[in-house]
Amino acid sequence: MTEPATRPLLRNAAARRLFLHRHELGTSPKGSGKGADLLSLIRALGFVQVDSVNTLARAHDMILFARRPAYRPGNLAPLIERDRALFEHWTHDAAIIPVEFLPYLRLRFARDAARMQARWPRWQGEAFLAELQQVRDHVAQSGEVCSADLKSAESEKSTGWWDWHPSKAALEYLWRSGEMAISRRQSFRKYYDLVERVHGHPEVLPDAICLDWLNSAALDRLGFATSGELAAFWDIATPAEARSWCQKECAAGRLQEIDIENCDGGLRRAFARPGAIEEAAALPEVPSRLRVLSPFDPALRDRNRAERLFGFRYRIEIFVPEAKREYGYYVFPLMERDRMVGRVDMKADRDAGVLNVTRLWPERGVTYGVGRLQKLASELDRVARFAGVDQVSFGPDWLAEAK
Repeated sequence: MTEPATRPLLRNAAARRLFLHRHELGTSPKGSGKGADLLSLIRALGFVQVDSVNTLARAHDMILFARRPAYRPGNLAPLIERDRALFEHWTHDAAIIPVEFLPYLRLRFARDAARMQARWPRWQGEAFLAELQQVRDHVAQSGEVCSADLKSAESEKSTGWWDWHPSKAALEYLWRSGEMAISRRQSFRKYYDLVERVHGHPEVLPDAICLDWLNSAALDRLGFATSGELAAFWDIATPAEARSWCQKECAAGRLQEIDIENCDGGLRRAFARPGAIEEAAALPEVPSRLRVLSPFDPALRDRNRAERLFGFRYRIEIFVPEAKREYGYYVFPLMERDRMVGRVDMKADRDAGVLNVTRLWPERGVTYGVGRLQKLASELDRVARFAGVDQVSFGPDWLAEAK
């Protein structure tokens, strides 16, 4: 009887190294963090997630700063608003994306439009349907608008996104379906304009070409992935479409199945390019620098994968009542080499010019001796300057016991 063939094995340390290099965390952070350098970084990541929480800095700014310490928040707007090299839309969440990817993401617009056509009229009613053309006409004639410009008298009762006034719903509908684009933000408020005035006329590609690019681009940025992880990367292809693509690429010899060793020694089957294991073995070790990461960093965005690879369990606790929080309101992960070594609760008090560090929790098995504390102090000084404050202040019980 023939023994079943074993799949090639990517050991955990090598998997972490490959994964971090693909996420631009595998080399010493350097670069101007603006212009062509910044665009190249975002292109390599695929996109950066946008989030409104600003206890220290917004998520996209933290993601870019972790890889380019010279980066400052003002460096991003020229690429979006002046050069039109980036645009804002949805992947798995709101994100900033290189504009050359726009033709492939138009598949999402078409699919979102089909879903919205079935659902949104029932949600918003006849007022929403009537508003769509009025909003199109208004923007075509008057130029970019924000939702406040169109706010109707009947919308004064609005209490949140589930109760948008009709013109706000119309703007979001037209943006999600690709007719409108976000032309700029002012104090985080979105301004919309016709897509052709912002980005010209993006090429319309067949669905098959879009799906091939989306799955291939996702794999290139992950290094290895299950079909479900490929589908989740852009959140456009369905799991079935990603699975079919993997089968087709394996049959053509452009992909292979391998086993990924988890941090607990367990194995997880994944797809990778031929040569990925050899690539991982040849990559340099991740630098020893300690870095503060955003909770939405692309390396940690898939919480389950982060737990499998790094043994790092992270959950956002913003909506958890304070008394029930395990850690804090908005806690920042700490990475050293290829390990997650802790999490820190801190907030920038810009009026006082102080970065207040409330608590540090080492990961299990990690101690903070003199050397690591010096690394942390250096990183917190860099973070403070990035946040626009002058000094770092530590709470009385800031160093917690490891859990």
